[in-house]
Amino acid sequence: MFPLNRPINDWHNKRVWIVGASSGIGAALAQEALRAGAMVALSARRIEALEDIANADANALAIQLDVLNDSAWTLAYQGIRERFGGVDLVIFCAADYRPERSWEVTPSGANRTLSVNVGSVYSGLANVLPEMILRGSGGIALVASVAGYIGLPKASVYGPTKAALINLAEILYSDLHPKGVDVYLINPGFVRTQLTARNDFHMPALQTAEGAARSIFKGISSGRFEIHFPWRFTMLLKLMRMLPYRLRFALIGQLVKT
Repeated sequence: MFPLNRPINDWHNKRVWIVGASSGIGAALAQEALRAGAMVALSARRIEALEDIANADANALAIQLDVLNDSAWTLAYQGIRERFGGVDLVIFCAADYRPERSWEVTPSGANRTLSVNVGSVYSGLANVLPEMILRGSGGIALVASVAGYIGLPKASVYGPTKAALINLAEILYSDLHPKGVDVYLINPGFVRTQLTARNDFHMPALQTAEGAARSIFKGISSGRFEIHFPWRFTMLLKLMRMLPYRLRFALIGQLVKT
């Protein structure tokens, strides 16, 4: 079958902006892209972590960014355009996560997770899409999660934000593909990061950030729309999503017990 996006056979001089690149999947993705010859802008609040990568490679640029600050998005994008002349691919990796049951959620905590995981994406899109649409090329990649497939325990706010990103990626593809802009939906399983270190439960098929980055990079290179991994775990959740609610809730109940 033909891929839904245009494959990227040569990453040399591709201008990639990774938002949320100070650690975890974002940092590992930056290393993958740099090794492939791309020009990479790394953004996060912690500029020191970004500079460790940027100082080691002439093709890397560290741009400090608070994703909750709309004006900061504009300044960051201007800085990248001045250095690289534009952006070919934006990967939205920034995320907030707290493992919590529904009765443990606080309004302030929920508002922050919603703002970081979903609201900030719209701020980024408002800055980069006009130029991509004008020239008829570019790419948008949203890092969602398999937590957006079904209602999983302890993902009371995180899960709904990732479900929203899955929905948004589908809308973006319908809107942007006819205009020449590629869209990628990335749904990782459990990845060993600072965020998942907060979990106090068993995480099946746990993988490293480096392994996740390789899967994402391979998927984008081949032009896939949805990039989900590891398949032995993600396909199980996809199957659960197809079950009647009675069976699905029974299986989720077993997850809660374990």
